[in-house]
Order: sequence, then structure tokens, then C-alpha cells
Amino acid sequence: MSSAHAEAESIKGTAQREDDPRRPLRLIALGGRLDSPTDGVRDYCELLSKAFARRGDHLEIVQLRWEIHGWWNALRTLWNESRAWKKRIVLLQYTALMWSRRGFPFGALAVLAILKFRRVRLCVVFHDAEYAPARGVLRRLRVACQNFVLRIAFRCAEFPALTVPASQLNWLPRSSARAVFIPVGANFPAAGAVSVRTELPAIPTVAVFGVTGGAHAIPEARNIAHAMKHAAARIMNIRLAVFGRGALEAESALRNELGGSNVGLRVFGVLPGDEVREHLTQAGVLLFVRGPISSRRGSAIAGIACGLPVVGYRGPETAPPITEAGVLLVESNDREALAESLVRVLTNQELYAELSQRSVAAAEKYFSWDSIAAQFAQAFTGRE
Repeated sequence: MSSAHAEAESIKGTAQREDDPRRPLRLIALGGRLDSPTDGVRDYCELLSKAFARRGDHLEIVQLRWEIHGWWNALRTLWNESRAWKKRIVLLQYTALMWSRRGFPFGALAVLAILKFRRVRLCVVFHDAEYAPARGVLRRLRVACQNFVLRIAFRCAEFPALTVPASQLNWLPRSSARAVFIPVGANFPAAGAVSVRTELPAIPTVAVFGVTGGAHAIPEARNIAHAMKHAAARIMNIRLAVFGRGALEAESALRNELGGSNVGLRVFGVLPGDEVREHLTQAGVLLFVRGPISSRRGSAIAGIACGLPVVGYRGPETAPPITEAGVLLVESNDREALAESLVRVLTNQELYAELSQRSVAAAEKYFSWDSIAAQFAQAFTGRE
């Protein structure tokens, strides 16, 4: 049998397996540039791959490292490898900075063109929700470019997968009814059943998982410190544990702002997933100040996955199912209300237990990786 004929038979067999809901799915997750020091989208793909494996399906991760090899070599590699992908389901991961260093993601259009030419069953996973208007000619041009690519990617996708409900997005075309909404999960794998917390912790510990870096680090540190000092005036021996991306960058500002208070502070950098889960499990509540909470915020969902009450801000992306979890939300940047909400959670045992129960239920129903894999499988095959 010739190699061309063998390849054709292989592709035919693959297509049959993909179309038969009784047989395992064989999927490809395609990503681009990796972020540093951690890459949330890569973690998303790896955890999703493990969840598919538990179902008996297979998700292969392919990384198109154009930032290392250059765009020409990366696209040539994709052109060659994608020959065998006809009728395969490809989950193209999309953020603007995954496909561009400066936020002009025209490279994603070239990737889309190759995938469409290869006739894959294209699922675009939109990790970016939308891009807010900006000031300045260059910034406005960048935002216009990003929203243009979002719309093109949506139209090209057989399965557009949104990480925020369609009702919260303004850029969607009229054909948005075919989109499927699938929230992201926690930044670490599950470790068995999570128990509902029925009692307030003896030594209250507030966890902050991740701080936005750059110009946002100091304002966020001030908001965190303000809420903690307010709580410390009502609660003895309160502790603050800050870890994850941006934590070390914010440490100096946190120590300055908390100087003279009775808040015990521990700061860690980027931690492995198991250690993140351990810190959250030992905490009593998650304080989330990295912008409004939404179903694409993996660091907020991490607290929900551990059965924690979550105190944070609401915003345009805040909608069910995230609001079904144990979240106590205030208007964006209202740090007085944020501080009051933190105190309420840590002093009201009935409220604390209710929020924990809601987090446990929402985590199992919406945000577990097994649930997320099942939602994708249902979108692809309707077999659930």
C-alpha cells in the first residue's frame, strides 16, 4: 500500500471515529506563545487533557512557538503537521498576546487560514472576553485590531467556545446563538471531594491568589491592605497569605501598607498547583481584587474549587454561573464595601457556611475539569 493511500485510510478512520459518538474523541489543543513565569492557557490545556483522558478521550497539545522559531517556520510546521488533521476537532486557544507580542494578533488569521484549508472541525476557545475602548491613536488601533480578529475567529469556528456568557459580550455577531459557553476551571487538578465548611476558622486566614503586575500592583496592594486593616480592627490574630503571579512584586507595598497593624503577612511567589490548593484549603476566605470576578478568572475559581467563600468586585463580565457560587461581591473599586464584606464573611458563621456550601455545589456542577470536559464533549457530539 502506498504511503499516500495509507495516509488517506488513516484520515478516513479518524473521521469515522470523530463522527461516531460511541467511540473516543481524538482532539488537538493548539496554542501559541507561552507566557512567563506561568502560562494559564497552557495549564488549562493540560488539565483539560487529563479530564478528557478520564473519559477515555484523547486531547493532544500542540504548541506553535512562533516567538522562538519565527512566524515563517511556525506556519510551515503547522502546514505540514495539519495534513493529518482533516475532520479532527482542533481547539484553537485564543488570546491576543498568545498570537502577538504587542497585541496586534494578525498571526492568528494566518493560523485560522491554514486550519480552514485543512478542513478541521474548528473550535476557537476565547480566553479573552473583549477589549475595552482605549485612549490614544495607537491604543485605539490595537483595540480595533483585536476586536476585528475576535469577530473573524468567531465566524471561522464551527464551535465558538466562550469563557464568558454571550449575554455579557458586545462584539458577538448576530450568529452568536451557535456559540457554546464553557467556563474555565481552577489552576490545579482536583484532589477528591471538597467538604463544606460549617465553622469559621479558629485563626482567620485570608488568601489572595495572584496580583496584577506593573502599574496595577500598588493600587491592588492598597486595596488588599485596606480590607485587611479594617478586618483586623474587628478580628484578632487575622492573617494574610498572598501567593501566585505578581505576589512578590507587591510584597514591599503590602508590608508598607500593613505596617503597624496586627495582620500577619506571608508572601510566596509562583507555586506548583498542589501547593496553591494546599494554601487555599488552609485559608478561610479568598479575597479577589484582580478586577471583576467572572467565569474566565481561573484564580477566583480556584477558591471556589476549594469550597471557599470569595469576596471581590462585580463588573460587566459577572454573571451566572459564577454568581451561583459562594461569592460576596461589591461594585468595582469600592474598597470600603469590599472591607465590610470581608468582615461580614469572617464574623457571621451562618453566612460563612452558606457561601461555602454554594462554592462546593458550583464547583462540582460548573467548574470541575470533568464537568468542563463533559460540556465540550456534549458540544462536539451531543453524546452526554
